[in-house]
Amino acid sequence: MIALSVNDISLEFGTDVILDNINFSINEGDRLGVVGVNGAGKSTLLKIICGNMEASRGNVYIGKGKTVAMLEQNAMLFSESSVFDEMLHAFPEQLRLEKRLSELEHEVAAGHDKVISEFTSLTERFRDIGGYEFRARIKSMLSRFGFPESMHGTLVGNLSGGERTRLSLVRLLLVEPDILILDEPTNHLDTDTLEWLESHLRSYPKTLIIVSHDRYFLDVVATKMLEIEHKRAALYSGNYSAFAEKKAAERKALEHKYIEQQKEIARQEAYIEQQRRWNRERNIIAAESREKALARMEKIEAPKAIPKNIRLSFGYSGESGNDVLVSDGLCASYGEKKIFSDVSFLVKKNDRVLIIGPNGCGKSTLLKILGGKKKADCGELYFGSAVEAAYYDQEIQNLTETNTVLEEIMNAHEKLTYTQARSALAAFLFFAEDMEKTVSVLSGGERARLALCKIILTKVNLLILDEPTNHLDIGSREALEDALLSFDGTIIAVSHDRYFIKKLATRIFDMNAGFFDWRDGYDSYLAYKARQKEAAEAIAVSVPKAETANKAKYLENKKLQAEIRKNERMIEKAEAEINKLDEEKSSLEEEASTSAATNYVRLSEISARIAEIDERTEELFLMLEEAEEFLSAAKE
Repeated sequence: MIALSVNDISLEFGTDVILDNINFSINEGDRLGVVGVNGAGKSTLLKIICGNMEASRGNVYIGKGKTVAMLEQNAMLFSESSVFDEMLHAFPEQLRLEKRLSELEHEVAAGHDKVISEFTSLTERFRDIGGYEFRARIKSMLSRFGFPESMHGTLVGNLSGGERTRLSLVRLLLVEPDILILDEPTNHLDTDTLEWLESHLRSYPKTLIIVSHDRYFLDVVATKMLEIEHKRAALYSGNYSAFAEKKAAERKALEHKYIEQQKEIARQEAYIEQQRRWNRERNIIAAESREKALARMEKIEAPKAIPKNIRLSFGYSGESGNDVLVSDGLCASYGEKKIFSDVSFLVKKNDRVLIIGPNGCGKSTLLKILGGKKKADCGELYFGSAVEAAYYDQEIQNLTETNTVLEEIMNAHEKLTYTQARSALAAFLFFAEDMEKTVSVLSGGERARLALCKIILTKVNLLILDEPTNHLDIGSREALEDALLSFDGTIIAVSHDRYFIKKLATRIFDMNAGFFDWRDGYDSYLAYKARQKEAAEAIAVSVPKAETANKAKYLENKKLQAEIRKNERMIEKAEAEINKLDEEKSSLEEEASTSAATNYVRLSEISARIAEIDERTEELFLMLEEAEEFLSAAKE
């Protein structure tokens, strides 16, 4: 069943066409990824779909009764509530019923039998809509997104911008609308949270529309792809990798057909020209016939130019020594909080090191230390011979807000001519009118491109890059990856972009829990982590069994030791009793031979008692034999 249909949507601002005749539809349960260069109109289309913007022409059909909710890019919650109370707003029906049931409970307790029927009905309804679980769901979801229980009472207004953005996503996921629209949902998420979100969205029972530049994320989540290019849209089945492959194949086939048709047209036109030169009646007829055939030919439109991407080629200052960078026991803190400690490593020439780990583990802090922007609290840092380094800051703070784009480049590279500077900027999609803009008015993507432009004009053999793909569209990310792969020097980078990490890394620094140096690529690292997880799960499963076996063994040993002690005591008592009986028997035998020798009554009593002693002694010897056999077997 169709969940959403977009029909002939166009958007114009004066003479500027933003979207032109967009048509597509998706079914219930589809997970649609939307891609396109920055400025292609992706976010604009989403706003039109959810009703936040009106199109110039066309309409959007949403299935009857379907709810739609959207998380805009970098959306932040603005609220005076606490974190937990703000999430409760996602469950208005549950809260209403909870309050009413509490009122009815008091009335039932007061003996008002008339409300029992309503109480029973609402209790069933409350159970059906998850009334007994929604608070636990909130706690679980908040925990997943980095809000432990200790933060649940924190006022939303006291959170950072990134935290409020994550909180907006949590609230939307709790609402579970029929059509969930997410614009760059992976911003501000660390790898662990991102992987959980991927798993959650893959099992999301309703319809998803996601704009993202994270190709790895789109590969995992999307079942369909919509590309917006040249103001038009094309729908593809499959994830991002399948879309990229199909698009490349389609373009290649179209280019081939276009070229072959152009060759055929040229051949026919040459034939027509030749016939007209001969200028006989039959030649004129032949030429006109061919002209009519050409006019009837369905012309193949030339493939439109691929949207312009930045052109990158990093400058190179020559080879460094084999040992590029040595870290010995680095540590860093913010106030009383220790960020990391005892970080030691050796980076060799041509290593491509990618540093990964959750938010707050100190990745960017470590890179600032390596880039000379911050001092370590302890430890030493040594650069090898002939090392020339450049540092790229993810916060792009190395730009002067009052400079124009052109001035920013000229001031950083004084030996450049205006022509060289303009040429370099053009490679980063800054054209004549853009070069006169001040840095303060640039978008995040434009600032990132300008900072990268400054770096490529610097001749270096060590690149230190903090989240270099942030703010870049997919095409620009791919251009950056290709440039870094062809760079002759050493790279140390922090990134959450797993596609970028997979393509680039020859070595992984994992700061997830301490510091771990994996000397291979990302795929082998993931395989190693998967093996670790499987081993941990196997141990977790086997521990209860082992504990049960150990407990049984313990109880068995305990029982055995008790039996041993019991038999030892029995032997001790039996031997004591035998000795006592022997003494008694000796005394009786002496009495019988002396004082009682002529007393037949007493002799009869002594004889009977000696018989009892002999019988008891025999029993005790049998008990001793059994106990000694048991102890002998127990020792073995």
